Amino acid sequence: MSLADELLADLEEGVGDFDGEDDEVADVIDDVDMVTDGFGAIGSTVRSVAKLQDSDELNRILSQIEEYSNKPKRTAVSGPVEADPEYRLIVDANNMTVEIDNEINVIHQFTKDIYSKRFPELESLVQTPLEYIRTVNELGNDILENSKNNETLQDILTPATIMVVSVTASTTQGTELSDKDLATVNEACEMAFRIGQSKLDIFQYVESRMTFIAPNLTIIVGASTAAKLMGTAGGLTNLSKMPACNISTLGAQKKALAGFSSTNVLPHTGYVYYCDLVQKMPQDLRRKTARVIAAKVALAARVDSFHESVDGAIGDRLRGEVDTKMDKMTEPPPVKFAKPLPAPIEQSKKRRGGRRARKMKERLGLTELRKQANRLNFGQIEDDAYQDDLGFSMGTIGKGGHGKIRGPPVDAKTKAKISKTLQQKITKQQQTWGGSTTVKKQAEGTASSVAFTPLKNLEIFNPHAKETTTGQQSAQKYFSSTGSFLKVNKPKVFPPSLPGPSTNK
Repeated sequence: MSLADELLADLEEGVGDFDGEDDEVADVIDDVDMVTDGFGAIGSTVRSVAKLQDSDELNRILSQIEEYSNKPKRTAVSGPVEADPEYRLIVDANNMTVEIDNEINVIHQFTKDIYSKRFPELESLVQTPLEYIRTVNELGNDILENSKNNETLQDILTPATIMVVSVTASTTQGTELSDKDLATVNEACEMAFRIGQSKLDIFQYVESRMTFIAPNLTIIVGASTAAKLMGTAGGLTNLSKMPACNISTLGAQKKALAGFSSTNVLPHTGYVYYCDLVQKMPQDLRRKTARVIAAKVALAARVDSFHESVDGAIGDRLRGEVDTKMDKMTEPPPVKFAKPLPAPIEQSKKRRGGRRARKMKERLGLTELRKQANRLNFGQIEDDAYQDDLGFSMGTIGKGGHGKIRGPPVDAKTKAKISKTLQQKITKQQQTWGGSTTVKKQAEGTASSVAFTPLKNLEIFNPHAKETTTGQQSAQKYFSSTGSFLKVNKPKVFPPSLPGPSTNK
């Protein structure tokens, strides 16, 4: 139900509350009926809503465009460009394209109000006005059959949208339109097609004629945008007198959004911002690009206003500068290389070395047993050493074949050394007495003093005899009662010729 139908229903309910019909209420109902006919109610036509096709202004512009199109193209303009009749036609035709867009929107709303009874879901699937009108013209009343294998529909919509439309058409709750409503929809579609074709003709003419009116300006922003800028500024001369900051705001529309969010509203964006050269840039660079192009547009407009550089050489140079700046803005930043930190300025630490450090390493080093516990043989299933610790393994301990652990080789350089005194003590403790007897000095307990020797069959000795004999011999040497002198000096004998010692006192 459209907005007009809901308003009419509310008024009819209000009229039922009165005892008798009032004349004023009846007049309001008649006015609503007229409005309803304009919004696509039954019995209304598209010509009651869209009246641009039959307007004199559109017919005049189209006829003049056809007249000038048959004439040969001019390469220069004599006098002020605003006084040229073909220039005024270009400005009027460019303004007419805006009215054509509004007219297509009105026809789209009219068609949607009627066709929503047949396919109400199509409005949300196809939102572009002209695409919606072309889709409605192809589907008609038999939407299920016409949505499958339709080559014309493939030129209008994308394959994904066509698939969604065909699936939705099989489950729609709409009802078929009557012949009269279907004829009204087809008439609206035909009118939209004719108006759209008129818009294309105007664009082709404007693009073909802007090359001699403003060749340098056309090279930078295109024929359509150049015509819009000149039409809004009031001519090429007025456009050449405007600064770049004002050119960038030409065509900006201020929307009155009282009570609504203004997040999606782009302020200070005009025709330059919406040209193709700016829209192909990333979102964050569009405003900067628009300012650059507006500055070049101001220069190109001043050149064209004096009818210089008719071949567009200056426009090509300005466009090249714009492209260079755009490439500079979109190029990635240089790669940052990781700079290594400088070597720290500090003295080397003193590390302990020598025999004590080597012995410490040997004592704390990894033993051969621990090395075998850390080794694993590939392809062998390990037995768990404990039932509570799954996955624990003893490694290769006991799996070397003979079951013995090979000791580490002894290095003579790192072997622990002992002093000579300690070596003599150890040798003295390990030596034997009585020839080749097996009884050692420190014989204690049940050790016997009887030993069998190869020289004497039986030998009985006192293990402590040697210790006591050395002390006794030294004592008997000087203090024994039976001891004698070990060395006796003989008396000297003098020759007879010599007198002996005198005995006189």
